[in-house]
Amino acid sequence: MFMNEPLPSHPAPDNPSGKLILLRHGETEWSKEGKHTGLTDVPLTDRGEELARGAGRLVAGYDFSLVLTSPLQRARRTAELAGLQADVDPLLVEWDYGGYEGRTTRDIRSELGYNWSAFTHGVIRGNTPGETVEEVAARASRVLTRVLPAMEEGNVALIAHGHFLRILTAVFLRMAPRFGAQITLDAGSVSVLSFYREQPAIVSWNYGAELPLVPSES
Repeated sequence: MFMNEPLPSHPAPDNPSGKLILLRHGETEWSKEGKHTGLTDVPLTDRGEELARGAGRLVAGYDFSLVLTSPLQRARRTAELAGLQADVDPLLVEWDYGGYEGRTTRDIRSELGYNWSAFTHGVIRGNTPGETVEEVAARASRVLTRVLPAMEEGNVALIAHGHFLRILTAVFLRMAPRFGAQITLDAGSVSVLSFYREQPAIVSWNYGAELPLVPSES
């Protein structure tokens, strides 16, 4: 349902000079509880709004040629509180978790009897069809066909979701999509990607107001 837009008429540029800034939305009640939050449109908590404002302070020194946000309210509100004028891109929505929407990893593992993870074992259909890792990566690849040309003109910001941004980062780095399982991303964090000596690289990752004590659950 996301693949209706045609590809651009020119290939991706080589070694664009701009930076790609990733903002994960602020905390929600579901992210706080470790629930898989895909297409469910939950709002930010008060702390989530505070984290969004903090993210805005971190990116205040950047000039952007393009700012895009997921259409879900937790991302749009994060963009607003961060002081960013963002265009909505439907491709930036979170992974469709299908039948695992709203459930915690602990609960799913207890039901299945093994150490399930979305990256390793995938999701099942539910009220929504669900997506494979590779389908999420295909959406991320489509986003990058829009982002990379804009990075020739300046910096780009994406305001979106934890799993989606981790998979997008894997695609940006020219790694397999499941590499995203190895790079966690906290609510309200800011990360910076760029090209360094002609190679896509992580400049800063999961930067926020405080160092995380445990990996993010979702």
